[in-house]
This record gives sequence, structure tokens and C-alpha cells, in this order.
Amino acid sequence: MSEAKVALVTGANKGIGYEIARGLGAAGAMVLVGARDAARGAEAAEKLATEGYTAVPLELDVTDPLSVSAAAARVEREYGRLDILVNNAGILIERGQRPSQLPVEALARTFATNVYGIVALTNALLPLIRRSVAGRIVNLSSGLGSLALTSDPSNAYAQFPLLAYNASKSALNSVTVSYANELRDTGIKVNAADPGYCATDMNGHAGPRTPAQGAIAAVRLATLPDDGPTAGFFSEDGTEPW
Repeated sequence: MSEAKVALVTGANKGIGYEIARGLGAAGAMVLVGARDAARGAEAAEKLATEGYTAVPLELDVTDPLSVSAAAARVEREYGRLDILVNNAGILIERGQRPSQLPVEALARTFATNVYGIVALTNALLPLIRRSVAGRIVNLSSGLGSLALTSDPSNAYAQFPLLAYNASKSALNSVTVSYANELRDTGIKVNAADPGYCATDMNGHAGPRTPAQGAIAAVRLATLPDDGPTAGFFSEDGTEPW
């Protein structure tokens, strides 16, 4: 078994996911760079290695049961446990449609990655996380998943009528609470992080925050001390719940 903490970040070949992997590497973790595209994952891991971090590419498509099973088997075979799981992979495929105009197929595709894939991967890896002295699960959510914020007409989040994406993040918040409740009496902590509106490929690099800034909350939650919170939802700087 590895002596360093073993961390897996999904969607880690670019953007916020890459910066989360970078932050965990800086914290001393051995980082598995999860990516659907093996070549891009390898490139990202190599880039992290040139900065002095221990990073290994892991081909992983959270929507593919065979890929999820293979990834879990590899983690068990090579490391024997998993200390940190950051469910960062997500998609946004809507482009300005009104909710009443959204094809149901777009809702299904969004939930397949943003919700079902996270549940499938977490379930597959949970036996390995239970072997950790202090397991941590962090789900990348969004302020757009907050019912309180998006139902307030004066709030900026209410101006984004992204039915599929917003609903998937609301569902993910509930998923987070469900796992946290199940694992509350263990050493495993489960939280959700809001990276804020960051400039990424997902939004055409329109956000005012950098991916590095967006990674702060997730890295903090992934490295929480034993007396840290669980079932919390933490905003952009990683300190304030929303």
C-alpha cells in the first residue's frame, strides 16, 4: 500500500478538476488523474509530475459501468484503499433554452453524468474508502443547485434557467446528504463544494474566477481534519456554507 494519501479526481485533465488534482498533489497526496480520454489524462498527469507532484493517469468514464468497475479494480489492485474521492466530472449541454423547450433527452444525458455517474462511482469505490483511516468524499456542486438562491428573483443565480444542469446539482446536493447520513458514524466525511463562477470550457471561459480559485473549496474539504464538518455545502473560498 502507498503511504501517501491516495486521491482520485474525476474530470481532472483540465479546468477545475486539474487544479483540484494540483492542490491535492501540493498537499502531499498521490493523485489519480481521472479522465475519459486516456491521452488527455496522461498529458495532465505528466504536466503535474513536471511540477513535482505524484500523479498517475486513470482512464475513467463515469457513465460507463465497465469503466467504473475497471477503475475500482485498478485502485484496489495497485493501492489497496482510497483516501480521497473528488467527484468533479460534470457536463452542461444546455445553451439558453427555456425550461419548457428543453428536450427530455438533454435532462437524461445531464443526469447520467452529474448524478447517476457519481452514485455509481462512489458505490464502487466506497469499500476502498472504508479502508482509509480518514476517508473524504467531495462532490462538486454549484450555487445553481441551491433552491433558495435560484428561487430568489433578485439573485444572480435566478437568471440562469438551466433546467437540466440546475436540477442535477440540486439532486447532487441531496445525494451528498444521503451519503453523509449513512457514513456519519464512520471516519468518512462527505461534503459538497461550490467552485463559484469560473472561467472554464463549460461556460466558454466566461466566469470571473480562475479554475485555481474554483478548486479552493474542494481541496479544503478533501483535506479536512477529523473534527471538520460533514454534509456541508461550502462556497467559493471553502469557508462559508450556503
